[in-house]
Amino acid sequence: MKKNEYSMVELGNVLSLIRNGLSIKQSKDTDGLPITRIETISNGEIDSTRVGYAGITATEHGQWMLKPGDILLSHINSEEHLGKVALYDGFPGQLIHGMNLLNLRADPSVVLPPYLLRVLRSELFRRKVRRVANRSVNQASVSITALSGLEIPLPPLPEQRRIADILDKADAIRRNRREAVSCFDELSNSLFLTSFARELRSSSRSPLDRHLIELRYGTSNKSSSHGNPTLRIPNVVRGDIDLRDLKHVPVSDTDFDRLALRNGDVLFVRTNGNPDYVGRCAVFDEDAIRDSGHDPAEFIYASYLIRGRLVLQSLKPLFLQHFLQTDVGRKALRDRCRTSAGQYNINTKGIGSIEIPDVTITRQQEFVDHLMAMKKVRRRLLLATDDSDDLFNSLVQRAFRGEL
Repeated sequence: MKKNEYSMVELGNVLSLIRNGLSIKQSKDTDGLPITRIETISNGEIDSTRVGYAGITATEHGQWMLKPGDILLSHINSEEHLGKVALYDGFPGQLIHGMNLLNLRADPSVVLPPYLLRVLRSELFRRKVRRVANRSVNQASVSITALSGLEIPLPPLPEQRRIADILDKADAIRRNRREAVSCFDELSNSLFLTSFARELRSSSRSPLDRHLIELRYGTSNKSSSHGNPTLRIPNVVRGDIDLRDLKHVPVSDTDFDRLALRNGDVLFVRTNGNPDYVGRCAVFDEDAIRDSGHDPAEFIYASYLIRGRLVLQSLKPLFLQHFLQTDVGRKALRDRCRTSAGQYNINTKGIGSIEIPDVTITRQQEFVDHLMAMKKVRRRLLLATDDSDDLFNSLVQRAFRGEL
């Protein structure tokens, strides 16, 4: 198809409003209208269960009310989540715009909200945001001025509508495949809860320390064009090792011996701006790494992860991972978190003190055997999901180059 030349305009020139939200103390237990928090954006949508309350009314603060078509953008967050966006479509009703999320209101005579949302979600735009971001030790931020000056492609309104429709349909396909993967995750968690219901209610437990060879922090060396493949926070998602954004870090032979990953190692996220992400973990599976075309013997891990190496004769890695995904396990992790400068952290002492249900190694192995059969099917679904993601990303790039 013949390429169209779209004009590039600064983001601020297509908006009728861009501002931070209302600064007011929030509480989950206060009456009044719901108000957004950083966590309100979840999985690319506005999650009505992740809001705060400030005891305010529309009469008092009506100017801060979100309107259908408004786009919320996270401008203060961990670098992983900086720039994430969601469209407010009016559900579940009235919602106040709170601090730490920017409200971008499109000028409808220039740009359609669904098209603008697609532009802001694109990896091309996210890279632009990261380039102008300010960074501290654990956080990144982008100013309204810097964001407003970033350029976006702007086709005519009918073309915007056509592009948004195409991308919506492609996105629906990949979302369906992701939901299928989520169903497998729910099934495996249900299998765990059903298999060990009695043990989860029992007080017979032992600290994780008793099942550990060691807990160790990763390397703080900077990434480079060469070095060992190095797992970071973005690589620990959905209980799996995700290799799509893999960095390389050079380390000495001595450090490599100390940091090399082995089959069955458990990697814990030790710091994040979202407390629900702290302590999330994944098991290093050499077969899965090898199936992805990488050599598992070369892998190490970065400093914001903690490696747990288990005594496999008493505790199976997948049993531990699934226990920590239960409500009991999540609460144990949350209770051991500490906050500093807006970040939540857990250390090796906290992880080691978590009480693990006493389950015989035979029963643990039975659960793992059932789980591995399910994971083979799940892995095929993940590969199909990755293909959908690649297709979608290709469509996005072509759309904004005027090639659709």
